[in-house]
Amino acid sequence: MKAVIIEDEKIAAESLKNLVNQLDENVEVVAMLQTVEDSVEWLSDNKQPDLLFVDIHLADGSSFSIFEKVKVECPIIFTTAYDEYALKAFEVNSIDYLLKPINKDDLQRALNKYKNLKGQASNIDYMNIMSHLLEQTNIVNNYKEFFLIPERDKLIPLATKDIAFIYIDLKLIKAVTYSGKVYYMNQNLDELMSQLSPKKFFRANRQYIIAHEAVKDVSVWFGNKISINLIVPTEEKIIVSKARVTEFKNWFSF
Repeated sequence: MKAVIIEDEKIAAESLKNLVNQLDENVEVVAMLQTVEDSVEWLSDNKQPDLLFVDIHLADGSSFSIFEKVKVECPIIFTTAYDEYALKAFEVNSIDYLLKPINKDDLQRALNKYKNLKGQASNIDYMNIMSHLLEQTNIVNNYKEFFLIPERDKLIPLATKDIAFIYIDLKLIKAVTYSGKVYYMNQNLDELMSQLSPKKFFRANRQYIIAHEAVKDVSVWFGNKISINLIVPTEEKIIVSKARVTEFKNWFSF
């Protein structure tokens, strides 16, 4: 049986892997992923494992956004610090969860439950489970609707809905609106991406974050890459690597 661990704390991931190996030698952990971005890319490019262990909160956002970008059909065991009462939604829908810190007994229970339910994964509606969980626990992503941009002796509000793209230019971070106005941002692209809704914004490459509504069309590029053309002019082409083309397509068509 092949398993994947999605956990942003390296020590916690290694600990979980060791516990799994101690309890069931037939389980092979084939990947340990730390971010939403890495998880989406891995799940898009590889055959899905038999089982996923998923931490709810990752460094670059909620793990729920993974399932908004890529279809996951294998069983999932969530790991979380939330209390048991709030997570009864998992039991109702025949998946399991592990409360941190994870111990052997709880992990054994979850593995036994997985084995008993093996073969029933296709009947589980994970998106419905996650929607119900969000209602029960009031776990929400507080994505920004406005940024306050320093400008001389003032703070200027910039609505995220007005941002067409954000990019790096000579080590400066610039946000460009649909009207073409440029704002200078204090955060780096990684920080900004964690504050923006993954439904509305996509990290195209190391230099650009683009808004869904700003995409005009897409051109085929060399080496199975794509070039994204925006309705707002950019100084250079926005190229998405071959490895992330599927992720972009899933994001744009969701």
